[in-house]
Amino acid sequence: MSVFNINNRNIYPGESVEHVLNTYQLPSRTKLDIPVFIYRSRNPGPVVLFQAGMHGDEINGIESLRFLLKKEEIKKPFKGTIIIIPIVNVISFLLNTRELPDEKDLNRCFPGSRKGSFGSRIAYDIMQQIVPIIDYGVDFHTGGAKINNYPQLRCVFENEVNVQLAKSFAAPFILDAPYRDKSLRKEAYKKGKSILVYEGGESMRFNKLAINEGINGSMRLLNSLGMTECDVHPNEPIFLKSSAWARAKTSGLFRTTKKYGTFIEKNETIGLISDPYGENESPIIAPSDGFLIGINNQPVINEGDALMHIGLE
Repeated sequence: MSVFNINNRNIYPGESVEHVLNTYQLPSRTKLDIPVFIYRSRNPGPVVLFQAGMHGDEINGIESLRFLLKKEEIKKPFKGTIIIIPIVNVISFLLNTRELPDEKDLNRCFPGSRKGSFGSRIAYDIMQQIVPIIDYGVDFHTGGAKINNYPQLRCVFENEVNVQLAKSFAAPFILDAPYRDKSLRKEAYKKGKSILVYEGGESMRFNKLAINEGINGSMRLLNSLGMTECDVHPNEPIFLKSSAWARAKTSGLFRTTKKYGTFIEKNETIGLISDPYGENESPIIAPSDGFLIGINNQPVINEGDALMHIGLE
């Protein structure tokens, strides 16, 4: 088995190490570290990355990985290596924001640059020090502002390795999602690495279902790779070939009685938009049959806003 080197630290087979990906300095001279937890078996096997906090307000994945770090099965894998980065974007986490201080999205900064912006430097360190040593990865996210996502995996159905990993993780829904330019998932793919994106819950709000599915899916994946042996409930995921948003045709107050994760039928009324003075009310009609995989929890909406995300089998 090879020796890993992360930020000038050699990590040998059989070692368990908490190390720092890199240290970044703020204008106040305050220094920020990005902790990395590495658990290596003495036996050869796959290297799996779990990371969260790419966006600072996406806390459900951070909570899932916090629980993983407490599991003895994680700390002593039968074979291979488990790498966990609970908070990739530390500064945005401290600021409770999605974007970096320069308003850039870290997940659009890849592959990064050693002399670039704050986000570009973080992306560069991940691409140079973490991606080359892994085989597979799961990148934990949540819905955007006010968007509550039912637990789901994003992968590319044409990629057989992606699909097999997704089946092993077995989130309730698995959505065919193309690679996005300058994202970690696409840049890792160019290097021959398969990274899945897990989505669950809403920004800045704990969601017990999303957290638990993230934990259980991670353990199912590790079990399938022979790295752990953990008692975890099996799951039969539903595969979704595409998705569409039901959007607001008028501005006003939005409400729905539908629960996310449920099946809805085409032309069914799935919500209502009312003006604040009680004079007008417009129904939201389902554009197709499908599963409700995301709901906008913002009650005050504008014309054109995305309200309900529908996954299509």
